[in-house]
Amino acid sequence: MRRLLLEKWANWRIILASASPRRKALFEPLGLPFEIIPACGPEVQRGETPETVAMNLAEAKTQEVAQLVWAEGRAPDTLVIGADTMVVCETDILGKPVDAADAKRMLARLSGHSHRVITGVSLIARAGDTLYKHGFYESTTVTFHSMTAAEIADYVATGEPMDKAGAYGIQGLGGHFIQGINGDYNNVVGLPMARLHRELMEMVVE
Repeated sequence: MRRLLLEKWANWRIILASASPRRKALFEPLGLPFEIIPACGPEVQRGETPETVAMNLAEAKTQEVAQLVWAEGRAPDTLVIGADTMVVCETDILGKPVDAADAKRMLARLSGHSHRVITGVSLIARAGDTLYKHGFYESTTVTFHSMTAAEIADYVATGEPMDKAGAYGIQGLGGHFIQGINGDYNNVVGLPMARLHRELMEMVVE
């Protein structure tokens, strides 16, 4: 399967519009040469549902980087991939905590309950003067064990929650508090690789 993906995209310049080391690590096993050019514009939440908010944020990142790249005037066919991952508890979107107290508040809310992790993904490809756009989202349900106040405080003190949506990292120490997940684990880390592989294979670019 990887061979087919390489054959399709081998001659493209591929850019991951994210500075996340977790997304970089997830993307690398595909075997496609790629560059990192992170989007740095403000994140403006638009959409009637968490799914559309995530997809709109991902598209905004992808558009920003694509415009920067195409302004260079480079000739190779280019694919830009952007993503945005959010934690949704009931109907509320939990972003990155602003401080330790905010992180504790989020974790106390997640403790003993299930929530959803939604990643919106945007693909923008340009071959010559032809533009191709595609977007999708993936949703995974995550259930936390009940956490004591002391456990929450100890975890926040490690610093791990501070740069992560929902104030936890499933791939790190936060994984110790996970009772179970329903869906794609990689989606919770930050990029739904199985779905992305399939979408890249099915995307029509000529």
